[in-house]
Amino acid sequence: MEIPAGFRFFPTEEELVSFYLRNQLDGRREEMHSVIPVLNIYDVEPWDLPQLAGERCRRDTEQWFYFTPRQEREARGGRANRTTASGYWKATGSPSYVYSSDDRVIGMKKTMVFYKGKAPSGKKTKWKMNEYRAIEAVPNPTAVTTTPMLRHEFSLCRIYVVSGSFRAFDRRPLEPVSRATQLHENRTASFSERASMMEVTSSSSTSHSGGDHSDQPEANEDDIWEMVNDLKEPPLGWEQMNWTGV
Repeated sequence: MEIPAGFRFFPTEEELVSFYLRNQLDGRREEMHSVIPVLNIYDVEPWDLPQLAGERCRRDTEQWFYFTPRQEREARGGRANRTTASGYWKATGSPSYVYSSDDRVIGMKKTMVFYKGKAPSGKKTKWKMNEYRAIEAVPNPTAVTTTPMLRHEFSLCRIYVVSGSFRAFDRRPLEPVSRATQLHENRTASFSERASMMEVTSSSSTSHSGGDHSDQPEANEDDIWEMVNDLKEPPLGWEQMNWTGV
């Protein structure tokens, strides 16, 4: 299929988690792979990833998306190996929630920076990543409530290069501040009171974020589990969205 001139793939974070990641986790709509392919991004250097983007998005010069399967060591309870032949991806800042337009918690977002060389003395590069994981509400068999569950089978990774210009996420029309943003700020404030949590940047307080910001202290997997477990009777659920093609 010939892509018309000027075509760009500009999804919101809600669309990434509620539609694309959800359908990938459920094994539906393989046609999505022409936009977001399945790839273990840790087998590839970040500057080589644009050539492996979905066939409909290879002309994009700002951001690229991939479904990354869970590593075997993660399935055995270990930590993900985020090293490549020339460097490593390092988490920065605190993980944050992703909200739907009707204020439901639908996922988690973690930001990473690529460093060339060996840890911990690698040289920071301009390559960055947003890693998204879905949170699903699982019914309790002995109660009428639900329990939030972090899905690990696939994550959705957005790769981009830090630059001085506005990127795709930033150019999207801004929506009025919703109750989701206020909920996120309140939860973030409670997390900041714990000694184990790091400072959250203001750019992570909205589901339309993704801008360039200064690196914060490294986050870890325990932060994500703590945030998921902290959700008490959360407004969880999947956003029902229709496939309209790209």
